Parts: sequence; C-alpha cells; structure tokens
Amino acid sequence: MATDPRRLAFLLAVHRGGGVLAAADLLGVTPSAVSQQIQRLEAEEGFAVLDRGPRGVTLTAAGRVLADVAERIETELAEARKELAALGDEVTGRVAVGAFQSAIRAVVAPVAQRILEDAPGIDLDVQEREHVEALRLLRAGDLDVVLLERDFEASDSPAPRGTHEIVLLEEPWRLVVPAAVPTPERLDDVRDAVWLAPQAGTAAARAMSRLALGFGQELRTRHRYYDFDVALSLVAAGLGVAMLPALAVEGGASDEVPDGVTVVGLPGLGSRRLVARHRATRHEPRPVVSAVLDEMISAAAEIAFA
Repeated sequence: MATDPRRLAFLLAVHRGGGVLAAADLLGVTPSAVSQQIQRLEAEEGFAVLDRGPRGVTLTAAGRVLADVAERIETELAEARKELAALGDEVTGRVAVGAFQSAIRAVVAPVAQRILEDAPGIDLDVQEREHVEALRLLRAGDLDVVLLERDFEASDSPAPRGTHEIVLLEEPWRLVVPAAVPTPERLDDVRDAVWLAPQAGTAAARAMSRLALGFGQELRTRHRYYDFDVALSLVAAGLGVAMLPALAVEGGASDEVPDGVTVVGLPGLGSRRLVARHRATRHEPRPVVSAVLDEMISAAAEIAFA
C-alpha cells in the first residue's frame, strides 16, 4: 500500500512535540485525529513508528526514517513556496516581527541581513518585545510574526483560532555556574545549590519548576532576572547558578559570556522550543510574510549546538 505523504506531517509533529497531545496542539486538531493518522501510517508501511510507553512516546527506527523524510519534504515545500513567491510581484511590503533578545540575535538578525541583500522589496521591521505585549500587537495587526519561547515539557495552550505556529528550533538548556565552584557532572550535584530565579511566566521559570519536580524538592532561589546577560553577570559574581538556553551562551553569544562563568551541558536539563506565531485566515499570511517565515525556518535549521 502506497504511503500517503500527508500522514508524515502527523508523525513529524509527534516527534517535535514529544507526544500525541502536543502534536495535536501544534497541528490544531484533536488527539484522536493524530492517533488515527499514525495508525493508518503504520498500516500503510507495515511497521510500528512509535514506541508507546508509560512516560510517553518515542520514534522507532522506522519512525525515525519516516520523520527524516517528512523533514526533507517540509524543506522542499518551503523552497518551492519561496520560488513560487518570487515569480509574482506580491513579495514586497512591510513585515513586522516581534521577538526577544536571543531569538533576534540568532534567527531574526541573520534573516534581516539576507533580506537586505537578496530581497530589497521586503521591508522588515524588527521589534524587541516581551511576549505579552508582542501577542497583543499580533492580535491588533501591528505585528505580523511573533517569536515565542517554551520549555519543551510545558503544557502551553494551542495557538488561538485564527493563528498558526511553526516550530523553528529546539535548543538545549545549559547550566551556568561560577567558575570558582567545582564543575557539576550530574544534576544531583546542584540539587542544593542557590539558584537565580528567572522572571515568572518565562520558559526558564517553567524549566526550573520541572527540574524541582524531578528533584522532589523546592529549589533554593535568590535574586531575580529577566535578561540572560543579567543572569550571567550574577553568576560571574558568585551569587548562584542558573539555567540558560544554549542561544544565550553559545555561537555568537559565547563572546559575551563573562570571565568567572562555566557553561555545562548535563543530561536531564531538557530544551527550550522557539516557535513563530502568525495570523492564519483566508487572506493571511500574505506572500511576503510567508517568505519571511521560510527564511526563518532556513536560518534556524543552520544553527548547530555543541
């Protein structure tokens, strides 16, 4: 039986979301619809594509093969949309993007440079915004695209009706500790450490709550930060340890890690998910917005972590 390639999108969503419920949120469908499509895919291929366990689902070897195929199809379709858009004269106009510091530095700024060089007809307006204000401006029509952050296990609500989200990137959380203390080799080494407290409602705050749940105890917290640069300065001063996303301490950002700080990757820290939300109606996204989104997908795909 021939595979229906439309089912691969459901498998890819399960892979990216980490489960059927998360995939349903990403796709804007019911969990039963996702399960039905996965079952039909397994029937068509004659292989199980998911290992279903008490703690969630993972891809089987066959599932990984098909997920790779799905990602290649997604990439090819994005390139095709870009080429088709270039054939028309509609790929011009203003696109307003709201994002936070690390997303602007790693994704939006490289996209802005490419557009400046290759698509002068696109007027990209980049705005650093906190997520609450950014979402308000998206609803009001003042922003076309908003970049949001999520802890990978967060049970965020699906995108509201009339909007759509695209997962751009999964980046690992890193542990940041003062250089004067022994470098931790496992998470249990920092169970009783003093932790810097991230602003409530951020992905870092949700990640720390998840970590505390795994420890089975509350974390000892002092001080409070919103900007990652502030957290790095406080760690360098020896005031505590922190969980920061890789984009804040690697790549182009690594030059800004102050002396006196050690960055550690440990199993169990999880990851932060970067998503782009845009309006999705009969008339949106406009071709120029789709072109910018495609560039963001390409820029994110080029990012590699140590």
